[in-house]
Amino acid sequence: MLAPVSITSSVPEPITPDAPVVLHSPLLTQEWLDLTFVHWAVDPAVVAGLLPAGTVPDTLDGVTFVGLVAFRMHRVGWMRLPGVPYFGSFPETNVRLYSVDEYGRRGVVFRSMDASRLVPVVMGRLGFRLPYVWSRMSVRTGGQGGDGGNRVAYTSARRLPGPRGAYSRLVVRPGERIAEPTALEHFLTARWGMHKPFLGGAGDAAGFLPNDHPRWPLHRATLVTCEENLVRSAGLPAPAGDPVSVLYSPGVRVRLGRATAGPPRG
Repeated sequence: MLAPVSITSSVPEPITPDAPVVLHSPLLTQEWLDLTFVHWAVDPAVVAGLLPAGTVPDTLDGVTFVGLVAFRMHRVGWMRLPGVPYFGSFPETNVRLYSVDEYGRRGVVFRSMDASRLVPVVMGRLGFRLPYVWSRMSVRTGGQGGDGGNRVAYTSARRLPGPRGAYSRLVVRPGERIAEPTALEHFLTARWGMHKPFLGGAGDAAGFLPNDHPRWPLHRATLVTCEENLVRSAGLPAPAGDPVSVLYSPGVRVRLGRATAGPPRG
């Protein structure tokens, strides 16, 4: 049975498939391409201590989730400058949790962020206090299995700062596009910001960094292979049983705003 976890004083904002706020002056622009979302249900009490101060696990029907999200980051750019083709393009795999803060803002909390380019890893760790780590990684699309279906394959092997030996290998077979995502599929993907201590914040208090992008084009997917220890390496129990959701998206263009501490502006 799931243990109760205290909730925030504010009512969580609605889950909407479209961004509630359009970021007209973004801090960063980028594309997230060839994404696979793999999620397992988890007791909120198990992850509550892993979230920043001022946030609690966001839940759906009393359950929260741990996500393993693999994709290609493409052409990260500052402000409205053109995206960087080499240093701004790389595979990435995240372990993330679901959070809501005292102002009702829903978001994600990243427990680890494997990326294959060292420069973005260093910038993400120093400039944004994000848990980026340097890994050997690949994303391969278009391969076919014995069933003739197209597959997408992701691999990662941790380099620095560790733990050494952390790895993942995912292979999925995307299906038809989803006409109307379920409440769970919206909950897991319609996330319009991240919670994380940022420069300028007080102690371990959470800041909020918003994002906006077009509505996700989502496909349900078959998980062909899932070999990983990234979830356990991120301080969580190893997943037990089959995932509750496996989704694929060809991707979206994304804008990220400036991190803020305290209540929403405006």
